[in-house]
Amino acid sequence: MALKCGIVGLPNVGKSTLFNALSNAKAQSANFPFCTIEPNVGVITVPDPRLLKLQELINPKSLVPTTMEFVDIAGLVKGASKGEGLGNQFLGNIRETDAIIHVIRCFADDNIVHVHGHVDPVRDKEIIDTELLLKDLEGLEKRLDKQRRAAKSGDKPAQKQVAMMERLKAHIEANLAVRSFDLQDEEERGWLRDFQLLTAKPVLYACNVDVGAILTGNAFVDQLKAAIAGEQAEIVLICAGMEAEIAELESLEDRVAFLADLGLAESGLNRLIRSAYKLLDLITYFTAGVKEVRAWTIHRGTRAPQAAGVIHSDFEKGFIRAEVIPYQTFVTLGSENACKEAGKLQVEGKEYVVQDGDVMHFRFNV
Repeated sequence: MALKCGIVGLPNVGKSTLFNALSNAKAQSANFPFCTIEPNVGVITVPDPRLLKLQELINPKSLVPTTMEFVDIAGLVKGASKGEGLGNQFLGNIRETDAIIHVIRCFADDNIVHVHGHVDPVRDKEIIDTELLLKDLEGLEKRLDKQRRAAKSGDKPAQKQVAMMERLKAHIEANLAVRSFDLQDEEERGWLRDFQLLTAKPVLYACNVDVGAILTGNAFVDQLKAAIAGEQAEIVLICAGMEAEIAELESLEDRVAFLADLGLAESGLNRLIRSAYKLLDLITYFTAGVKEVRAWTIHRGTRAPQAAGVIHSDFEKGFIRAEVIPYQTFVTLGSENACKEAGKLQVEGKEYVVQDGDVMHFRFNV
């Protein structure tokens, strides 16, 4: 499941520094706008201590974590929706992602220029929001003109879609993101997916702070929190420069010691990755044996046959049953055999909804 999160923001807010720390892809980072012209893509391991615990219990020949893709998209500027700063190209890159990580500068440093002269996280957020909304409005109006012509000919489905699109247009014109639009039924939900609107994507705000604010935040963070209070959005505090330093350390012990000196139990990157995973409403199930322990990504609410299909389409087509051990049960009893002997292995059919952490084995026939 190749899910992508796009890292967006104004120039010089720390996007490429953050991306480098995430992926070690070494995207060019410099103290001037547009140092990233082509989007850089990094495949990032999702940190999950449960996978390591299963490895400890089973001692498999290989361990395969689940991953996500992060895309470093060049800095947007005011006027991007009209093509300013190569805006059309960059907005197109955002359209191809599943979620947006909006990096906002929440630190003052005279040595790092701000594209608007001074730090103001609320203004910076609103600039990006406005450009995304304007691009959505432009695309929606083109679709609406076409559907209006069809509706005038008496096409009933077209008339229904026009009514929905006019409601949506008014919503966007009120400066409201599409993700907060009230859909009336599944048909409207399907239409909205087809529109591929930018502000329909879920958003996570990554506040790039200085080291001293990583635990408590600062006045800039407080301003942003107040501005997004009605969005039900999540904020993650991260110091991109510090994370880049940690990424350069070769050993896990050195990284743990570095974090401990700052009073941190884990890196901001781990929190960011897990928050992005949660943002996309994803969960993990495991397959576990002596050959391989592996994590698999699915959407919350996925039923057993579709979960099996993530491994191979034949597993879904020929699905017979799933043998399931909840993660905590597996860890408590220590092995698959112990779970079987205790009668804790569940045999589930096609209607079973996979739970986060399930250890699964699929029976199928094709």
